[in-house]
Amino acid sequence: MIEKKDIDLEKAVLIGIITKDQNEDKSKEYLDELEFLTYTAGGEAIKRFTQKMERPDPRTFIGSGKLEDVRQFIQDNEVGTAIFDDELSAAQERNISKILNVKVLDRTNLILDIFAQRAQTSYARTQVELAQCEYLLPRLRGMWTHLERQKGGIGMRGPGETEIETDRRIVRDKIALLKERIKTIDKQMAVQRGNRGKMVRVALVGYTNVGKSTLMNVISKSEVFAENKLFATLDTTVRKVVIQNLPFLLSDTVGFIRKLPTQLVESFKSTLDEVREADLLLHVVDISHPNFEEHIESVNKILGEIDSSDKPTIMVFNKIDAYEAEPFDETDLETEKTEQHYTLDEWKSTWMAKVGNNALFISALNKKNLDDFKKRVYDEVREIHITRFPYNHFLYPDYDDTLPS
Repeated sequence: MIEKKDIDLEKAVLIGIITKDQNEDKSKEYLDELEFLTYTAGGEAIKRFTQKMERPDPRTFIGSGKLEDVRQFIQDNEVGTAIFDDELSAAQERNISKILNVKVLDRTNLILDIFAQRAQTSYARTQVELAQCEYLLPRLRGMWTHLERQKGGIGMRGPGETEIETDRRIVRDKIALLKERIKTIDKQMAVQRGNRGKMVRVALVGYTNVGKSTLMNVISKSEVFAENKLFATLDTTVRKVVIQNLPFLLSDTVGFIRKLPTQLVESFKSTLDEVREADLLLHVVDISHPNFEEHIESVNKILGEIDSSDKPTIMVFNKIDAYEAEPFDETDLETEKTEQHYTLDEWKSTWMAKVGNNALFISALNKKNLDDFKKRVYDEVREIHITRFPYNHFLYPDYDDTLPS
């Protein structure tokens, strides 16, 4: 449940479709996530619209009849933004904008906007701006007059504000300039990574908002920004961590998400170099989320796209303090027991049992089972270190169960 604070949130409607590949439950789940994205961007979803169809309408995505229902609701309730759960084509966006006469965004545009808000360093801002320009390039025709009517807010940050009078040639030139700028920074970052020596590198990966930054703070005793919003962390943070007397580098990376815009995957590939160059991945999972298994699949898919799926990985199931199984009546012979009814112990006996000692269950927030976590990470890092430096392993004796606080 999203907690709304006393802030001025921009009113929005959410729009999704139900197809043979995306049933009603799946559509609801995606719209739940879209609502969280909307809240993260500074908006409040006051109504959802869904339409059952075989495939999206090539002109209006949800069909003219349903779109008229949306238009009427927007007009009656003074809504300023319509957000679609899938990426709209340039033609769809233009047609819908003419009919609704409000700001029209899709999931990609919304995520890009959140990244624009969250980018702190010049490097992250450059990466986001590149992704925004690549997204906007095929949508330039007819877009600027629509954008001129807007007063800022969700989806209006970045190039949309400064490039209104531009044309495709100027945007292409800007894309080329941004790519050159990123290349220059990439070289500098490669030198920085090389200067860190040959210490074992460990990277935290996972879906957005699973608690990676909180875990980073607990383990490294640092103050990495953590918040209950999506994409709280954009810039990769690297800290030196010492468990027992064994030092290693721990990096906190940007969270992944389903339907992650291809422009972002491409422009943030250099940021994900920390993942590619890691010796060990800690795949953090929010086990309290009802669809955490799909989150795992999404993360593994992106890891495959950046050639990092075959790295040694420890599955870290976080937020066990927030996990609640749905009640199940064993005497009810008509109701089938599903995964929603599993206790944590029952989950541990499923496919997780095959993961063995590479599946850990913790609460980073409440510091529960962190000693087991530290011991497992220590053992794995020590093994990697011994393999890399066979003559130095005597420096790192067997792990003492008594951990320093």
